[in-house]
Amino acid sequence: MMNDDPVLDDPVGRSLGGRHAHLARRLGRAATYLDDVTTFSAVSTDPDAKDWADLVELLGPGAFADMFSCPTLPPSSWEPVFSLQGRQMIRSGGDRPGFEPDPDVIELGADSVPEMLGLVARTEPGPFWPRTHELGTYLGVRVDGILVAMAGERLRPPGWTEISAVCTAPGARGQGHAARLVCALTARIVARGELPFLHVAEANTGAIALYERLGFDTRKQVTFRGFRTP
Repeated sequence: MMNDDPVLDDPVGRSLGGRHAHLARRLGRAATYLDDVTTFSAVSTDPDAKDWADLVELLGPGAFADMFSCPTLPPSSWEPVFSLQGRQMIRSGGDRPGFEPDPDVIELGADSVPEMLGLVARTEPGPFWPRTHELGTYLGVRVDGILVAMAGERLRPPGWTEISAVCTAPGARGQGHAARLVCALTARIVARGELPFLHVAEANTGAIALYERLGFDTRKQVTFRGFRTP
């Protein structure tokens, strides 16, 4: 199992500096996504005062800085906004069974963004903005033409793709839609020669149990943090 791959310790920074460079704003060793893509920001893995100052210049004064799972805390002048315990989970394949194609899972494009935003508003799976779908492939399930479940690809450090925004409308839960979507995304990621990983809040025990059933193992505990710049 590749649970010691260091790129997973800095998934935001490695994505912004690699496959998501076209969606990034950078200054020195600080980087952040374009405002309408996602709120995540990153500094170097050994940040100094200039790195934090550069991030302030990128974001602006009094701005929200979503540092995701960055293990280094910013200067004390940064105001804490939230702190959430979670875990990072990976699926390495090996002797785990593969997934068959699911004809009922559809790919979602830019024309589906209003529906995707509506589903996110009802289910609150995490941050999702008008251009978040540009981070990777997003898949959905429709029932009678209505989007009732979706999931997609978010962070993409070298060799890995994160599965995120897994959500199901309240009236459509308990029918296996989330599992179908995660399996479909996993199959696509593995077919590209990459490995899937994901993040989940520690309090979301139902999701953790689902991911474990689908072959994901906990790599490490993480703390998600957000701050307001001085």
